[in-house]
Amino acid sequence: METLILGWYVLVETGSVLMLTVFASLQYIGTLFAPMFGVMGDRIGHRNVLCAMRAIYATLATAVMTFAYTGVLTPVHVLVIAALMGLVRPSDIGVRATLIGETIPAAQLMGAMSIQRTTQDSARIAGALTGAGLVAMLGMGPAYTVVASFYAISFVLTLKAGRAHAALLRGADAVRVFARFSDTSAQHLLGAAAKTSAVQTTASAGEVPTRASPWRDLKAGLHYVWTTPHLLAMICLAFLINLTAFPLLNGLQPYVAREIYRTDQTGLGYIVASAAFGALLGSIALSRYGGAIRAGRMMIVACAVWYALLLVFAHLQHPGAGIPVLMLAGFAQSLSQIPMAAMLLTTTEVRFRGRVMGIRMLAIYGLPVGLLISGPLIDHFGYPVTATLYCGVGLAFTALIAVRWRAHLWRVAAPANTR
Repeated sequence: METLILGWYVLVETGSVLMLTVFASLQYIGTLFAPMFGVMGDRIGHRNVLCAMRAIYATLATAVMTFAYTGVLTPVHVLVIAALMGLVRPSDIGVRATLIGETIPAAQLMGAMSIQRTTQDSARIAGALTGAGLVAMLGMGPAYTVVASFYAISFVLTLKAGRAHAALLRGADAVRVFARFSDTSAQHLLGAAAKTSAVQTTASAGEVPTRASPWRDLKAGLHYVWTTPHLLAMICLAFLINLTAFPLLNGLQPYVAREIYRTDQTGLGYIVASAAFGALLGSIALSRYGGAIRAGRMMIVACAVWYALLLVFAHLQHPGAGIPVLMLAGFAQSLSQIPMAAMLLTTTEVRFRGRVMGIRMLAIYGLPVGLLISGPLIDHFGYPVTATLYCGVGLAFTALIAVRWRAHLWRVAAPANTR
């Protein structure tokens, strides 16, 4: 709701596609800080980090609501709020996924990520269809009252996320550790006792071990990704699709609705909802059949299909033809993004999970770059030519990634394809 409402507001008030791309880009300005959110989650708990983030969302939405009610809201205010929100929001998906990884067994993770995406896609559909209507009927102030209220509710719900099940998992882990410990040999027992004695001696001498700094934790996470081929391949692919695919699917939709389809806010709502509905169908399909797929292969093939559909969409001039194609593009998006997230969680060591998902969110930095580049290109060459260029680059580099890391993404026995 928020992205649609503010994106339309900026486009109408400024009449500039460049300002629209600036607004969309500012929402991802904090992408560079995403790995540190992963480090904080590993240190203080991902639920606590997520609660703090949701509280910030509610505060900023309340500020927009206040500006709207008092009649002082301007595009400058919207851009500033978008920048502040953008410092935090890019890390939301990664922290949320890591929290799911902490509370769901690995064998059920693909289904869990799919179900999580169904709630996200359902919310996008409802938000797209109702957000524009609320503004048209009631105005910006009442519409933003609804947005702020939902943020406040999400904060309250997040307070309970993962508590009970995490405690059960910790208990189960303790039982497994005790069982393994009880089966060790006497030599291992003596070795553990000797190590404990050495630590106690060190502590008594005043050399108390200190915890690594956050920067050292981050460096260790980056090294882990760099030296794990399938993780590095997925990060590269994530950067590519954020650079070339997501600007066409999300950020530029207000421009397509107003300048190409010549429709209003309601039409924009249908366009956004169609992509979300396709993604919802993809999420439902994976929640049912996700355990039977080869995730690495599915991710590559779905990305190629996604680009091909976006290429077709770029050359359609009527919403009656564009909306079904956009729905199929949303379906392909789910088939690429859900396996990627599930693979990152299942194939990453638990101690690195938060940092790896933070680095994955760092790849979102491609999105603001792609949006900012697209603005001048659209002004000079038009939307169809710009979209064709983006899709061509995306297809070419997807093929390059598939060939470069073929042994780690396509081979049946590769970790990325483990069922």
